[in-house]
Amino acid sequence: MRKDFGAKPWLYPQPVLIIGTYNEDGTADAMNAAWGGLYDSNKVVLCLSAGHKTTANIRAQGAFTVSFADAAHVVPCDYVGLVSANNESGKMEKSGLHVTKSAFVEAPLIDELPVALECKLIRINEDGNVIGEIVNVSVDESVLGEDGNLDMAKFRPISFEPVHNAYHVLGEKVGNAFRDGAALK
Repeated sequence: MRKDFGAKPWLYPQPVLIIGTYNEDGTADAMNAAWGGLYDSNKVVLCLSAGHKTTANIRAQGAFTVSFADAAHVVPCDYVGLVSANNESGKMEKSGLHVTKSAFVEAPLIDELPVALECKLIRINEDGNVIGEIVNVSVDESVLGEDGNLDMAKFRPISFEPVHNAYHVLGEKVGNAFRDGAALK
């Protein structure tokens, strides 16, 4: 038997995205955004309100990074979502996160977060959603496997669980995409 909850923003898994931008004075900013994802094979969409400092920074710089929060950095990743750079000028220093300028876009890479998408702004649509083109995917060698690709067991990204406002780690492999279902053909 099922229980009905009505219309809720429950999508699983919901990535914890840390959006990196530069402020007008050249200092780095980051925010936690749970509502975003792929828009096409080489594009992302972020649901950000116009009042966010990050939204203004994206408009001004024409670029941003999307890092994926991981289990090792839950506290600083949550913090950058609790505090607005509109009100807290020392937000990045207080978070303990460090940045390196992207070689591909005018936006910071967050050193502690090992996987990031480096994006150019395409447009902000009529709903305020930010659409960006992925120009590079940057992965720290610490989370690469023997095959030279991303190893989820080393990466340990987290997902936002909206019912209980919790973070959960991802990583356990349970099957093989585009292969396991072939047994039913």
